[in-house]
Amino acid sequence: MRRTKISVALAIVLSIALVTASVYLTLMSRSQPEVVITISSTTSLYQMGVLEDLLNDFRNYTQHDVRFKVLAKGSGEALRLLADGSACLGFVHAPSLELQYISRGEIERLAIFAYNEFVIVGPRTDPANVSGAKDAVEAFKRIYYAGEVGLAKFISRGDMSGTNVRELQIWSLTGLNPEGRSWYLRTGQGMVQTLIMAENLGAYTLTDVGTWMSLRNQGKLQELTELKRDLTYLVNVYSLYISKSQACSSPEVLRVAYALRDYIVTRGQDILSQKYRGLLSPIRGSEEVVLRAWESLAGLG
Repeated sequence: MRRTKISVALAIVLSIALVTASVYLTLMSRSQPEVVITISSTTSLYQMGVLEDLLNDFRNYTQHDVRFKVLAKGSGEALRLLADGSACLGFVHAPSLELQYISRGEIERLAIFAYNEFVIVGPRTDPANVSGAKDAVEAFKRIYYAGEVGLAKFISRGDMSGTNVRELQIWSLTGLNPEGRSWYLRTGQGMVQTLIMAENLGAYTLTDVGTWMSLRNQGKLQELTELKRDLTYLVNVYSLYISKSQACSSPEVLRVAYALRDYIVTRGQDILSQKYRGLLSPIRGSEEVVLRAWESLAGLG
């Protein structure tokens, strides 16, 4: 009888212990919510679906309990958000702007992870004969002079995105200034909207090849055609950065950030190669060449 009473008492104690442990673990899990990290990203990666694919696979593959809040902006705005800590991670493609923020100690590059090209597109009639230009600089000169005589229009994003910055760099190299000309128009919007405007107006524009091919394959661009590529002036390099702001210095954020860096230069490269062939090239195997391209482009100022 006594042994039975002891067994019952032990069972009760064990039950209480299990319930207590369960409550404790529940409270602990509630006190450690998932990490939420804001990411600022160039619109091209967002609109192509690349960023969503990479972030979703990162979470599934690494099992990190993290939720990403993505702000799709032009690279200029994305870098500003990084600098002030409004975003902790950033995906951008504007080397000259990136260098400015790096030099001020406001951001740290985690990885250069992909590249593609900018291309000059325009009406099939090509009134400025851009297709006959030797490079992007000469192509822009031809557009300028054709615009001056009423034969051409150029649509600029005008939003300090990576694409817009590259466009302005090329205009600077021509020694010509399109500002204020009636044929030079701005959208102040993303690449998709800018391409559609160029399509509707029969105008030239500069675009990343990924967004261009994506819209063309969807049948949304019937009148525009690709007219000029240039491996000297139109290489488009994508990088991942972390903010150096105090707001982004927690161990949880840093742990996820460096795990994402490791992921994007390993497994992430496979996803880019397999799913985005022709739109975006992984850096793997071309690291030195792309780094030199980044350094050259950053030096254009």
